[in-house]
Amino acid sequence: MKPLCIMLVAAEASGDQMGARLALALKRRLGDRVRFVGVGGARMAEAGVQSPFDISELSVLGLVEGLMAWRRVVRRAREAANLAAMEKPDAAVLIDSWGFTLRVAHRLRRLDPALPIIKYVGPQVWASRPGRARTLAQAVDHLLSIHAFDAPYFEREGLPVTFVGNSALIKDFTGADPDRLRARIGARPDDPILLVLPGSRPAEVERMGEPFGEAIRQLKASRPNLQVVVSAAGTVAPAVNAWIAGWPFAAHLIEDEVAKTDAMAGATVALACSGTITTELALAGCPMVVGYKLNPLTHVVLKRLIRTPWVTLLNIAARRFVVPELIQDRCTGPALAQALAARLDDAALRKAQAAEQTAAIALMGPQDGDPAERAADAVLKVMAERGVI
Repeated sequence: MKPLCIMLVAAEASGDQMGARLALALKRRLGDRVRFVGVGGARMAEAGVQSPFDISELSVLGLVEGLMAWRRVVRRAREAANLAAMEKPDAAVLIDSWGFTLRVAHRLRRLDPALPIIKYVGPQVWASRPGRARTLAQAVDHLLSIHAFDAPYFEREGLPVTFVGNSALIKDFTGADPDRLRARIGARPDDPILLVLPGSRPAEVERMGEPFGEAIRQLKASRPNLQVVVSAAGTVAPAVNAWIAGWPFAAHLIEDEVAKTDAMAGATVALACSGTITTELALAGCPMVVGYKLNPLTHVVLKRLIRTPWVTLLNIAARRFVVPELIQDRCTGPALAQALAARLDDAALRKAQAAEQTAAIALMGPQDGDPAERAADAVLKVMAERGVI
């Protein structure tokens, strides 16, 4: 029997990880009866999805950057559709990355109106631009949501939704070893450790570079024994390397997943760019300060569209500022340094914030089981309902 062909498309580091987990879960169910084609990064390549191009150029942040990258995104969406035309997949799963995957969806629909198209992670319409729910309902056949509260926004537009859960909520820290981290970086038992996570998009590293760097320099100047550990996603490793090379003190760069897990569990406090990583830090019990900056024009537009006062999922779930957020004009070196210093110097504050972060995690939905396994079941169910299998 001819194996099923499933197309997986992701355009960012987080989507690449989700796509890899989904591919492996489908492989566990179907074995040699499935093959994969699509677009992704290094993790998906390891899982058997060979991408025709490097996805790092699709990691676009903001409205202005999106306009500047429009031609590139359109060209790559066309290439993804051309791949589908050649491989003739039995279903397509488009992961996160709203602008790129929507364009791919439109092209796949024109190419084969009968192709089951599944979106994995919906746009955050509960926070801004609710009209995207209708747009998505017109473009795909099913949504796999990672938030328990997503469904009503899309189902009212006629789009079936399956809640599969957030893979960040089940990250396993039982094997994390803070002592292994200290041995790796040569830290003494009483040395405080600052973990820095500057984002997974080139634009994030570029924007966070100045305020994050200034904050770190201020903290290091007043705390010579402060150990600075910087975690670099594969999509931005060269940029992060170049960034820390100019610092007047040594920093410890980590890129592998084991070291990253050790660092999240062993850091005294973290300075993080807003994103999925904040949920993982909360799971690790690491208190954090979040910073974020957008293109000024993008920020002006989004201020009119965003309907919540928070940007961090932990704060959205708790409906209060469990985690300090220093956004846009407030994201300055001195402000970040002040918030971090308060936590570096106050163990009780760190403990209280870690407990509040854990409570917020509990509000973000069920954490039993593996979201990738539920997503695989949902994909096969949709394919069965459409008569593909």
